[in-house]
Amino acid sequence: MGVEEDVRGSPEAAEATEQKEVTQTDIETVQQFQESFGRIRQELHKVIVGQERVMEELLIAMFSRGHCLLVGVPGLAKTMMISTLADALSLSFNRIQFTPDLMPSDITGTEVIQVDQATGQRHFKFLPGPLFSNVILADEINRTPPKTQAALLEAMQERQVTIGGKKNTLADPFFVLATQNPIEQEGTYPLPEAQLDRFMFEIFVDYPEEEEEFEILRSTTAQFPEKVDEVLSGEDILKLQSIVRRVPIAEHVIRYAMEIVRKTRVHKGNVPEFIKEWVTWGAGPRAGQYLILGGKARAILRGRYYVSCDDIKYVAHPVLRHRIITNFNAEAEGIKPDHIADKLLEDTPTDESALVRDKRLPEMLDKQTSTE
Repeated sequence: MGVEEDVRGSPEAAEATEQKEVTQTDIETVQQFQESFGRIRQELHKVIVGQERVMEELLIAMFSRGHCLLVGVPGLAKTMMISTLADALSLSFNRIQFTPDLMPSDITGTEVIQVDQATGQRHFKFLPGPLFSNVILADEINRTPPKTQAALLEAMQERQVTIGGKKNTLADPFFVLATQNPIEQEGTYPLPEAQLDRFMFEIFVDYPEEEEEFEILRSTTAQFPEKVDEVLSGEDILKLQSIVRRVPIAEHVIRYAMEIVRKTRVHKGNVPEFIKEWVTWGAGPRAGQYLILGGKARAILRGRYYVSCDDIKYVAHPVLRHRIITNFNAEAEGIKPDHIADKLLEDTPTDESALVRDKRLPEMLDKQTSTE
């Protein structure tokens, strides 16, 4: 089924196109990027076996101008996956190994005194740090002190660093992927909730399936991996990021995303009983923004120029995973944020009439939509 056919045949598309006219150029661009997405997956599979969902979530975050926090045990090819993705997208890549003695200037750069050989005068010259790259892998971010974490998070939010009172703009596109080891926590500096909220997704990297692990062992011990070809350029990615923002979305899909987020707030309004029982603190408005942006990016990757409730569902777990703070009751029962997200999706209707009837929703969406 073509994109044009999708745009005409869906209730979400019909309502969304009332908000914004979909041009033929936009449709052709979406089709081109859908083809590019398939080629990117092919290139990644030259090196990476499995991890389909992880790779798609990484691309969704990148095309939404977001950043990701990867959680997984060592040895699951996280570094190789990111470096391969950077190669396929023709982007520069730097890996920073975070350690307890790492200083902010070690990642942002520093000023050094340089002597002019002709005049003998001295002046300061800025030497850029590893942050001045398109794709940054911040390995084991919780092993470095808070001041270095703050320097990285400032760069993520502002896309610039300030050295010696001067602002230095970072490369664009700019994408940070931080990793944490979920097993070993001794001697670490856990990220506080306010800093975790800066990451669009928390992506869980799991062990490979049996057949995938067999293929990993077979291929990696036989020959060197194939060379990855470039599929998109930095300019292409910036263009796609702009298109993602312009993807129309129906009002009832916005309501759906908003209700999912509002139901996590245990102290606000009428929320499900399991939230009161298991949750200490819920997600803020940024979660709703990322649900919608992630839904838009996924729609583009799937060749559609509108957002459906299924797109919101797909990104709900990585968006909410690090924003739902569970209490002791949940920990005692072995309840994780993913379990709560599952129940939220089951409890939230996708039908437009049911969403409008729900008294827990406010009548006006101005505050929610104006922050996007």
